[in-house]
Amino acid sequence: MATAIYPGTFDPVTNGHLDILQRATHIFDHVVVGVAPNQLKNPLFSAEERIDLIAANVEDWNVDVRLFEGLVVDFARRNEASVLIRGLRAVSDFEFEFQMTQMNRDLDPGIETIFLMPGARYFFTSSTIMKQVSFYDPERIGKFVPLNVAAALKRKFNHH
Repeated sequence: MATAIYPGTFDPVTNGHLDILQRATHIFDHVVVGVAPNQLKNPLFSAEERIDLIAANVEDWNVDVRLFEGLVVDFARRNEASVLIRGLRAVSDFEFEFQMTQMNRDLDPGIETIFLMPGARYFFTSSTIMKQVSFYDPERIGKFVPLNVAAALKRKFNHH
C-alpha cells in the first residue's frame, strides 16, 4: 500500500490545498496530511484548529490528518511513507521547493518528492492572501476556501 505525506502549515487550508490533496489521493493508496505547528510563521490558527478544519473536508477520502513536529522525512518514516507531496503554484515557488527537496533527499535518500499543481482557478491563492482578504472582506473568499474555513476566518477577525 503506497502512502504519501502532504506536509504543510495549512494556516488555513485553501481549496488549492484540497485540490492538490485530492489529486494525490488518485495516485496513492493513502495520504497523510502532516500539519506543522510552525510557530516561526506566527500562525493565526492553532495546530489543532488547522487539523480540525482540514479533517472536516476530507472525511470520505483515504486521508489522515496528523500533527507533526521535527523533520518531515522522519515523519514520513514514522508513517511508513516514501513520498512527499508538494504543491507548486508558480515558478516563484520552485526555487524554495527545489532547495527543500534537495535537503530532504540528503537527509533520507529513500524519500522521494513529487510536485503537483492545483487547478488553474487556484494558482494565485495562498493561505496568506486568504487571511489578508478575509481581514477586510470575508465575504469575498468563499470560492477559495472551504465553507468551514471561511466561517473560522470570520470568527477570528470578529466579523459578524
